Amino acid sequence: MLRNLISATVTAVSVLSIGGLAQAQETVKIGLIVPMTGGQASTGQQINNAIKLYQQKNGDTVAGKKVEIILKDDAALPDNTKRLAQELIVNEKVNIIAGFGVTPAALAAAPLATQAKVPEIVMAAGTSIITERSPYIVRTSFTLAQSSTIIGDWAAKNGIKKVATLTSDYAPGNDALQFFKEHFTAGGGEIVEEVKVPLANPDFAPFLQRMKDSKPDAVFVFVPAGQGGNFMKQYAERGLDKSGIKVIGPGDVMDDDLLNNMGDAALGAVTAHLYSAAHPSAMNKEFVAAYKKAYNTRPGFMAVGGWDGIHLVYEALKKTGGKADGDSLIAAMKGMKWESPRGPISIDPETRDIVQNIYIRKVEKVDGELYNIEFATFEAVKDPGKTKK
Repeated sequence: MLRNLISATVTAVSVLSIGGLAQAQETVKIGLIVPMTGGQASTGQQINNAIKLYQQKNGDTVAGKKVEIILKDDAALPDNTKRLAQELIVNEKVNIIAGFGVTPAALAAAPLATQAKVPEIVMAAGTSIITERSPYIVRTSFTLAQSSTIIGDWAAKNGIKKVATLTSDYAPGNDALQFFKEHFTAGGGEIVEEVKVPLANPDFAPFLQRMKDSKPDAVFVFVPAGQGGNFMKQYAERGLDKSGIKVIGPGDVMDDDLLNNMGDAALGAVTAHLYSAAHPSAMNKEFVAAYKKAYNTRPGFMAVGGWDGIHLVYEALKKTGGKADGDSLIAAMKGMKWESPRGPISIDPETRDIVQNIYIRKVEKVDGELYNIEFATFEAVKDPGKTKK
């Protein structure tokens, strides 16, 4: 009798345990680590906004699993990123970590992704080496090499002979400078001044004076998303807009998120980039309208990185039938193709990096607002930073 009672109790406990386990497995947890405060806050806000919008449109359940987002603010400080990633993996038992507003943050989390076999979806950071740091990293943002090579070629072919460069002094800035210089000088262009500015709280004014004195045809600029407005304000205050010196670069400096507040000094700036809120596809028009309605502002390229990042997770879960272990998800993500608000994109099965169109755009005024108007398209651009190796 006692033996039967113990046996029944053990069975009941086992059933409860299995039930609890099944319930736990019904939720796919994504730890979203982005800067919501500090100098890169607009990056985190755009990504978080886009993910919320995606779930509002598509629901929070896919392949029978509820998708739960756990938002953490790392203020773009890699020590914070590492600590938060560890807490999310160990304590929260997340299936995926995502976000990563700057390259040092993405790199800080890479060893943890490898160790725990947890996919790391990079939705923002843009240095070429990132996906090489872990077999569990997949990127839905961009690389600086994709856009900087194209603007370098374009400048050399379009009457720009002398360029002064201003880039943020960290890995993406170095990538932007390297790839622009290689392509611009190969096309016969000359670099007349080269300036690197601190990543944190830069004061551009003294550097801009040096650039003005070097009398270039154009200034090539890379500053991370969120700093373009401050750069353009100081560019105008120093009179560079009146001296006929053009602004060129990758599109980070002319982020849609900030563009409208830059004033007429931004008119005529030519950049190469993956996304413009003025991209003329039906899907993008719908995306921009929904984003504006929800947040009273237009989306920038960081929002698209977040939108496509969560879309990649949903589609991978459909493919795996809800299996959320790292190896199954990464295998499902490799080679995936889809239509994004930015245009057609895919994940390179060999590098796990994004393949996408790069557009050359010019800042113009449309209905009283500033927009990056696309006028040339380079299709299915892989990361040149990897193809060189």
